[in-house]
Amino acid sequence: MGPEYPSSGSAISGREPADRFVMGLLRACADAVLIGAGTLRATPGHRWTPDHVCPQAAPAFAELRRNLRHAARPELVVVTASGDLPTEHPALQSGALVATTADGARRLEGRLPPTCTALPAGEGPALRMADVLAALHAHGHTAVLTEGGPHLIGNLLGEGLLDELFLTTSPVLAGRADTPRPGLITGLELLPRQPAWADLISARRRTSYLFLRYRLRSSGARVGLRSEPAL
Repeated sequence: MGPEYPSSGSAISGREPADRFVMGLLRACADAVLIGAGTLRATPGHRWTPDHVCPQAAPAFAELRRNLRHAARPELVVVTASGDLPTEHPALQSGALVATTADGARRLEGRLPPTCTALPAGEGPALRMADVLAALHAHGHTAVLTEGGPHLIGNLLGEGLLDELFLTTSPVLAGRADTPRPGLITGLELLPRQPAWADLISARRRTSYLFLRYRLRSSGARVGLRSEPAL
């Protein structure tokens, strides 16, 4: 939402249990959870694991991962071109892959926790998400879930790399006045010249919440997007 609202998902969803269960379920099905550095900074206490967001379903999530022959937890992947990360973040202390440029890797040298691995995925000042995904596939990660933020989502969509969108619609209204608040996608102009159409795969309802799953029509890779609840 804005700098004074570090956890916009919780603010919009009201910490609805069904929404948190869906988020945990998506993480439980993923090999890796992909986020940007801004998302990491905005949620200083979060861990991108199924049991963190929905602890009451932890045994079921663990059984599902065993049945899918996944590792005990999805691997967290943080994308940063600059290497500017809060290395004390508990999610990094628990272990993560850090996808970055050669310059970013040099900046992080000696700063990352020993549980983390720098993953150079580009020589220039910017990262191509196709290179990041290729590096993840080389690590054996084929089912990749991204939880943003909006710049990362814009980069993935701009390269045609989003496969599906999981969108929660929350029954709350919000407005904008003087608070800068990005939407689902930032840094990519779509309408009117480049509309990104999607087909609805499924819709579920829990009280006044809607849980929607879309397939992007022009996707070229296998990345699922779990969005913030929509207004």
